[in-house]
Amino acid sequence: MKIGVLNGLRNGGRCFDRVQQFGLDVCQLSVWAGPEATPEVADVVKEESARTGVRVCAVWGGWPGKAEWNFTSGPTTLGIVPREMRRERLDALKHEADFAQRCGAPALITHVGFIPENITDPMFDEVVEAIREIAVHCDQLGLGFWFETGQETPVTLLRTIKRVGTGNLGINLDPANLILYGKGNPVDALDVFGEYVTNIHVKDGLYPTDPDKLGEEVKPGLGKVNFPVFVKRLKEIGFDGEWIIEREIPEGDEQTRDIRDTVENLKVWWNA
Repeated sequence: MKIGVLNGLRNGGRCFDRVQQFGLDVCQLSVWAGPEATPEVADVVKEESARTGVRVCAVWGGWPGKAEWNFTSGPTTLGIVPREMRRERLDALKHEADFAQRCGAPALITHVGFIPENITDPMFDEVVEAIREIAVHCDQLGLGFWFETGQETPVTLLRTIKRVGTGNLGINLDPANLILYGKGNPVDALDVFGEYVTNIHVKDGLYPTDPDKLGEEVKPGLGKVNFPVFVKRLKEIGFDGEWIIEREIPEGDEQTRDIRDTVENLKVWWNA
């Protein structure tokens, strides 16, 4: 079982101390569009990865501009779905793909946004073309392009992958996001798109009770994911990717404690 943690790019690329403090040797590197994602910093990341033995299993790429993680403004502000921000964000993702390739990561991950669930919505074909553009760019660099689950149902995501049609697509399955957005049950989702799952975000949450707001993120094991069953099902379908812990509270004692607990809980769930 390859356990890692989501790790932000900082300190000019010398950023693996956070991973090592948990005794881990793998991470996803979170890179939001900004001045630090330069070729020079990518070289430092690659050098630090070799020096520390911490492997970057993927780069998580963000995008510029307004982003609201809710049901009211999220559809018009998240990912590459909003038309008015699409070009700038595609260019940012291409830049982050270049960064990922230079620092030796095998894939780029992002939220693409609220993909239309109505297959007849003209916006659906637009979004497919936009995704294909970034996926082709990644493919030309020898990278995978992986969707983080969240704003779309499992069936919509599978449909999108089939329509985009490039051979380098995968899914960074965040089981909590399916719950936080009320989009599905993560165990059942594996029956829909399990063959495409490349990475896991180890995160937990509760279903929405306010129709304008996402559900609440909680420590893994305290929410609705049902990790023992989820882990067992992933083993059954032959998943062999990384388990990347993501605890969305400020860095500090509580987050550190929760991540350490989750490392141990993952081992228990895997060996059950």
